[in-house]
Amino acid sequence: MKLKQYFTKAWTGGISLIKGLSVTFSYFINPKKIITEQYPENRKTLKMTPRFRGQVIMPHDEQGEHKCTACSMCERACPNGSISILATKNIASKRVLGQFIYRYDQCTLCNLCIEACPFDAIEMGPGFENAVYDRSELIMVLNKKEGR
Repeated sequence: MKLKQYFTKAWTGGISLIKGLSVTFSYFINPKKIITEQYPENRKTLKMTPRFRGQVIMPHDEQGEHKCTACSMCERACPNGSISILATKNIASKRVLGQFIYRYDQCTLCNLCIEACPFDAIEMGPGFENAVYDRSELIMVLNKKEGR
């Protein structure tokens, strides 16, 4: 009984090997069917898909203004504390954003902070090349200027 199972598995394994090799051989015959990105060479023209989740960014307009109101909803939604909101008060004693600190080295790219933000002040950006030698370079302040 075990000998029959062995030969059956060997036969199905051989068939799956032939199917895989036929796909590889068809790429040799017709190389235009290959969809692999040649990454280092096409770095300038590489477009990520719209649903790609890179690092968290804070969009600013032409005047350097952002939509963040320092409500700390994103900070509370972050499962591992990679976002810190340091709020300050302006002249009218209104709470404003002092610094938005984002620790990319701890981020799991889960998108929970983006979904929790009621003002759409942060979003997932297209950046993916973030190899550095020092982890402290992955701690970023996302807002350009303090306050609004």
